[in-house]
Amino acid sequence: MTWLVTGGAGYIGAHVVRALLDANLKAVVLDDLSSGHESFVPAAVPFVQASILDGRRLIETIDEHEVTGVIHVAGFKYAGVSVQRPLHTYEQNVTGTATLLAAMQDRGVDRIVFSSSAAVYGTPDVDLVTEDTPKSPQSPYGESKLIGEWLLRDQAIATGLRHTSLRYFNVVGSGDPDVYDTSPHNLFPLVFEALVAGKTPRINGNDYPTPDGTNVRDYIHVADLAVSHVAAARRLDAGEPLETAYNLGSGDGVSVGEIMSTVAEVTGIPFTPEIAPRRAGDPARIVAAGDLAARDLDWRMRHTLAEMVSSAWEARRAHLV
Repeated sequence: MTWLVTGGAGYIGAHVVRALLDANLKAVVLDDLSSGHESFVPAAVPFVQASILDGRRLIETIDEHEVTGVIHVAGFKYAGVSVQRPLHTYEQNVTGTATLLAAMQDRGVDRIVFSSSAAVYGTPDVDLVTEDTPKSPQSPYGESKLIGEWLLRDQAIATGLRHTSLRYFNVVGSGDPDVYDTSPHNLFPLVFEALVAGKTPRINGNDYPTPDGTNVRDYIHVADLAVSHVAAARRLDAGEPLETAYNLGSGDGVSVGEIMSTVAEVTGIPFTPEIAPRRAGDPARIVAAGDLAARDLDWRMRHTLAEMVSSAWEARRAHLV
């Protein structure tokens, strides 16, 4: 049995691949390298450079590697940019997912773990987001992820597809020094790149109704997230029941101010962050309950905030040129 990991050359996907190998499960990676890196793929794992929009290559990959299940991580993941590039976002995340599901149906592959997002909730007005919190995405990215969940739901009704969607919150850290977050939009890379360049990191707003005035978010370690993908895959293989969607959240948020203090402590680079105006639409707090995932998917917070920061920083330092 082999699991196809779409987007397996990316930051999150590459950690999922490693978690599969750690669990003695076979994997094959398909990635177009638009944001991933072939160097992130372990040497022992077959790599196919192709887009999920290419149905023929998907079918060839499924056949050649005897794929029995898919962990679908590939997609256009930049929520802010999606507002300027809605058609591209929908093509990659909606048409791409539909193309993948068609290839799976054609070859009789009936199980999938889908990489969804906290963005399906938009700006929730509750202190703790659960899977039942109303969905109100506020970007083409969030909308495309919600549509992806609907595609799985409808395909399950039509064909018996077995599936679950994992809604990520703020994914940070590194489980392998060979893999680090290269996103130009995420907080940790932005802070690290500023420090590497000798610049001062910035906080967007410090007048929110939170303990220190900065945004509170739910930060989870990428290796913990990867373990839960494998747990979901194992349950699908075993025919065990799963919820249609799970939040991967800590239940307890961390402020941007706390992140900055921890970064300064871990890196040994003292700094006082610059304060910029709030970004439009940024909520004060988004924190999720992970109770269902803890029950079914071996989900738990295995890393402290300092460990999240230090693992991410060491991985970034390993790639300094």
